Amino acid sequence: MTKLDFVLALNDKLSGLPTAEVEERISFYIEMIEDRMDDGLAEEDAVAAVGSVDAIAAQILSDIPLSVIAKERIKPKRRLRAWEIVLIALGSPIWLSLAIAAFAVFLSLYAVLWSVIVSLWAIFISFAVSSLGGVVAGIVLAFVGNGLLGVATVGAGLFCGGVAIFLFFACKAATKGTLRLTKRVALGTKKSLAKKEEA
Repeated sequence: MTKLDFVLALNDKLSGLPTAEVEERISFYIEMIEDRMDDGLAEEDAVAAVGSVDAIAAQILSDIPLSVIAKERIKPKRRLRAWEIVLIALGSPIWLSLAIAAFAVFLSLYAVLWSVIVSLWAIFISFAVSSLGGVVAGIVLAFVGNGLLGVATVGAGLFCGGVAIFLFFACKAATKGTLRLTKRVALGTKKSLAKKEEA
């Protein structure tokens, strides 16, 4: 791939983003390619060393804040006519309340998801503390003459410790999955906002 092909492909992938951001990022990669060519690499090798267009576009998209993309997307392409403004104002009790309700539902679902994660970690901590307490109490009971009760308490503590170990891995996986889901939703929202309008 030549430098021109790379620039055209990257520009096409970033076409829905703010123009200033696109120009800044493309000039950065042009400079990077030219620096590698100055170091003696052939043009195709310098372009290949920079990375794939898809990976670079995805990285750029994840770096740009959602607010910047939304502001660019919402910016009107032309001035609104008087009748359009009147329709927007008259329809605002409906569309604004629906938008607020949709946002509130999404936010509450997200809060519930994180509440479940926090609850799982709390359960893990309670089992870990119960394990430690059970083992210590069992040892104390065994030394004061209640051997059978002490052994049973140590056994219960070890059981709680085993459950805590399994819960730790479950909590860790659930937290990672939720973070990954959050990142995917944010990236998907950015992609849908940055998507080129169809002609």
